[in-house]
Amino acid sequence: MIPEKILSELIQINTSNPPGNETAAARYLAELLQQVGIDCEIIEPAAGRGSLIARFGAGPRKLLYISHLDVVPAGDDWDFEPFSGKIEGGTIHGRGAIDCKDLAAAQVCAALELAREGVSLNGELIIAATADEELGGELGAGYLTANCLEKIRADFAVNEGAPHPLLIKGQPLYFIQVGEKGTAWSKLTVRGVSCHGSMPALGDNAVVRMSRAVAALAEYEPEIVLIPELLALLRELSRIRGLEMEPTPDNIDELLEALELERDFTEMLRAMTRMTISPNIIGGGVSTNIVPDLCESELDIRILPGQNADYVLQELFKLLGAGVETVLTEYREPTFTSSQTEPYRLMAGLTGELAGPGAVCLPIISTGSTDSKYLREAGIPAYGIGHMAPDYDPAVSATMHGRNERIDIKSLRLKTDFLKELARRYLA
Repeated sequence: MIPEKILSELIQINTSNPPGNETAAARYLAELLQQVGIDCEIIEPAAGRGSLIARFGAGPRKLLYISHLDVVPAGDDWDFEPFSGKIEGGTIHGRGAIDCKDLAAAQVCAALELAREGVSLNGELIIAATADEELGGELGAGYLTANCLEKIRADFAVNEGAPHPLLIKGQPLYFIQVGEKGTAWSKLTVRGVSCHGSMPALGDNAVVRMSRAVAALAEYEPEIVLIPELLALLRELSRIRGLEMEPTPDNIDELLEALELERDFTEMLRAMTRMTISPNIIGGGVSTNIVPDLCESELDIRILPGQNADYVLQELFKLLGAGVETVLTEYREPTFTSSQTEPYRLMAGLTGELAGPGAVCLPIISTGSTDSKYLREAGIPAYGIGHMAPDYDPAVSATMHGRNERIDIKSLRLKTDFLKELARRYLA
């Protein structure tokens, strides 16, 4: 079965999370794989929230392909039915087309083609299509790594997580995600003294004090950190642009502007070089005529590999002082996989072969989160891809989590060819 047919039928299974309903999609993929003799099982920690695990081949080496089956809700104002899976004009349309049912379809199709061709693998290809990634993954990859780790343990894994390719001055750039920033969400609390609003000087206004704290956060200049993989990426971007600037902590923002990239990519690079703090919720006060004695603010803080909870709390204390109570409300360590490995070199080389003359493959850190965090925490090296055909329309990238989500057939087939050949070479 061709990958676009698999993707179209996967899209037609509505797995919007919540509520999920991933078991239906897992069963669909299992039926395809079982037709060619590939062993499958569905792990279902809660009703309807199943993840597929499939295994093909045998031998000492193990390669894990992982994707997720849930999608974000579609919303309104689409130009086509979000769960139609319509194939038209060389494009597959619908929610999940690039996040991330395309990867699931490509991974399954790669295994189907290898099996039908009678390829004898000297190793095992494991496919995990998981539930719940869009809401954190606790019922999917989180459950599998906590309860079924030996079923998915592998030498390395290939997942989503890299940005789509860029074309800069005719140079195609592809990316392999080697790490993800961690989360250190925090709550700030400021306490004051209430009094009647007509005589505010008798009190201590907690909202005013919190406003000063938030203003200080807005002026915060975080430490610049250039990990080796990001340094390699910035040097290559500089070379392509013809800039004679060696990236340093002192000139990084100047360099990012000089690169003249799309703003989204520029800001992603900027966030890869430092801890980011964004105060996104604030609340205080109970009545217009009462000076508030309590104000709280919630911060989205993202940290780089090498930074931790102690670092966050120390930075906030230096910035805000003892008068602002700080509590970490959600914390997850950054995760990282080295690019100085045989799997990375194999993936980078294969990308160059399939993407065409001049294509360069570079490591990148993600500012967001995928199921790779669970794998790395469990000791499984993980790499993320976002491969697309060299002539893909960059406008499709904006449809991820947006309206009119879609992917072109050529890009889907390139993913399939990449995954098929990677398995063949690594498990030879």
